[in-house]
Amino acid sequence: MNTPTTGKIRPESTKVPDALSAFLDEITALDAERQAVIDAGIPALLRLAKIAERDTGQAETVRRFLLGLYNGYRFPFNLVTLRGLDKALFDDCMAVLTLDARATTQEIHLYIANGGELFERWALGGAA
Repeated sequence: MNTPTTGKIRPESTKVPDALSAFLDEITALDAERQAVIDAGIPALLRLAKIAERDTGQAETVRRFLLGLYNGYRFPFNLVTLRGLDKALFDDCMAVLTLDARATTQEIHLYIANGGELFERWALGGAA
């Protein structure tokens, strides 16, 4: 039996707009989270890249951490070594790890100008 069209939404059809609205809200929240990860992660990555250029124990740990993100098969990284970093460096590592895991817009070395060359230099011998 056909129902006459009155211009009103039938109660059972309100679920679709609610579901669509919830989906759009979720997408908006995920996009905001992704942007926050990028806003925190890229500056942290740039700070860590500067540290990695030094010739210290913490710089070596940072370099190996970044190389592990760059290519974990070539450069395995023992997470326990992060315990030796000071708080600021540890926090930056976590921000970069989150960037690599959640932003997924590009590989980690591509966020840095000439990052591929920089990471390969680190792989060959370390700091500048």
